[in-house]
Amino acid sequence: MANYFVGDIQGCFQELSLLLEKVDFNPSRDNLWAVGDLVARGPGSLATLRFFKSLQGSAKVVLGNHDLHLLAIHGKLKRPNPKDQLDELLAADDISSIIDWLRSQPLYQELPTQHLIMTHAGVPPNWNLETLRSRANAVSHVLQSPRYLTDLIEHMYTNDIDQDLPQLSALEQQIYCINALTRMRYITDSGKLDFNCKAPIEHCNAELTPWFNLPHNLPTDYRVVFGHWAAIMGKTKITNRLGLDTGCCWGEFMTLWHLESDQKITQDKLKDVKLS
Repeated sequence: MANYFVGDIQGCFQELSLLLEKVDFNPSRDNLWAVGDLVARGPGSLATLRFFKSLQGSAKVVLGNHDLHLLAIHGKLKRPNPKDQLDELLAADDISSIIDWLRSQPLYQELPTQHLIMTHAGVPPNWNLETLRSRANAVSHVLQSPRYLTDLIEHMYTNDIDQDLPQLSALEQQIYCINALTRMRYITDSGKLDFNCKAPIEHCNAELTPWFNLPHNLPTDYRVVFGHWAAIMGKTKITNRLGLDTGCCWGEFMTLWHLESDQKITQDKLKDVKLS
């Protein structure tokens, strides 16, 4: 059995298919881990979601900010961005079952035997394993409830909840968890999440530090696999912080990481991709 981890797909289903062909991926024996943002900019969001849904237990998925945004769009809380090619997905006959499957996916995945954690954007430096598990599970509990739109999704669009303070309400803790696990890049000197700078560190304010460069409360032998930050092209310079978003939807390439061999396989963005 092999474990393959793929960076942000963002609807680039043809590139994903080519990557899986390169490694002879077989769901009867292999697992495919996805760091989130399955949907959005590419033309194959529907095909991507149908594929991962069909993998059942062989798929290990975490939700990204674009995936959560899709829940809001489907729930009529937000309008789709024309740049996000979601028309086919939203008009699909099986959209309801796809959305139900999507909101059943967690914000984190863990492979304890390998001391490995996967989230979309990373793990806040001040969180230990128990905090990560409890906070992420609390969000999942709400997402899987019938009132997920009114109890959480409609409230999550805020930059104001940028620090994990003791006085946060349960809802505010859930919003902070979403902000941290799906949107985090930089942290300020005062410990707040910064939502403005997306560029590599050399182009940002000196008061900002990438989350993975700060002292962490996770066990030192734990590896964090994440996506979300295409601008750094997966380069963290830290052995146990593995970035996999290499900007396929922006014209770069998609990255697949084979855990057992510690090898990366890439697929360039295809030109003039059309839906079949």
